[in-house]
Amino acid sequence: MNRSTLLPGRLGLAEARVPHVDRHGLLWLSRGNLYVESGTLRFLAAASEGMEPGDYAIPYQTVSLILLGPGTTVTHDVLRILARHGTLLAAVGEGGVKFYTAPPMGQGRSDVARAHARLWADAATRMEIARHMYTHRFREDPVPHCDIAALRGIEGARLKECYRILARKYSVEWKGRRYDRQNPQAADLPNQAINHAATFVEAAADVAVAAAGALPPLGFIHEEPSNAFTLDIADLWRDEVTLPLAFSVAARVSPGSAGSLERAIRYEASAWFRKRKLIPAMIDRIKELLRVDDGSSDA
Repeated sequence: MNRSTLLPGRLGLAEARVPHVDRHGLLWLSRGNLYVESGTLRFLAAASEGMEPGDYAIPYQTVSLILLGPGTTVTHDVLRILARHGTLLAAVGEGGVKFYTAPPMGQGRSDVARAHARLWADAATRMEIARHMYTHRFREDPVPHCDIAALRGIEGARLKECYRILARKYSVEWKGRRYDRQNPQAADLPNQAINHAATFVEAAADVAVAAAGALPPLGFIHEEPSNAFTLDIADLWRDEVTLPLAFSVAARVSPGSAGSLERAIRYEASAWFRKRKLIPAMIDRIKELLRVDDGSSDA
């Protein structure tokens, strides 16, 4: 296929003539290079049984899983853009006779996952773990026998105070936590900084949860998201890492330089994570919460 037959840039998905195997959102690719160009996912294909040679635009927003057959290569940018849009990627053998994918990570054992499932499935232990998480965050025992709703109320009040203290410490003008998920760029500088910092800490928690072999969907405080437990773990460092990181960088970035904010926080977060050994600390906390100890060092 000639590239000129496709619309250029980020649009051009409707006419991307890539064959779909079925109607369930699966896309099979083999013998070629999967890469990103100008925000568009592209596949430079060699001749194969299922595809003519050419450079194809891939409608990654409309498929649930891309399956890479033998003879394919993939760039780092591809992993980044697919992760951002929730599109799964797996390597398969010829015709799907083998299935290779990194997650779930871990040590080839299911003890952590089974412990996680047992604790989550019992209402009493699920609440007990949730309370333990809040105890860690509050650095004191929460109100005895209160439910999740009450604990969230306590959390909200303490976060407001934390925002106020950090804003004063770093001399950042603070008008309250405001975040429109439909228009995140509309937030003021400190709120955008919090959003970016939270994203990076969640990424660290993603790594820790995967490395420990825990189950991301089974959260003890968060419930609906597919990475609920990841969010639980990230929140344990909200007061200690996420918010100080956000406010400290927001204090150094001028209001007219919001475009450089994400990069500044990303670089600072990387330094903080290494210095504080954040991911190993998260792994240790996960094992403590799930009451497992395999006697090894995952750090």
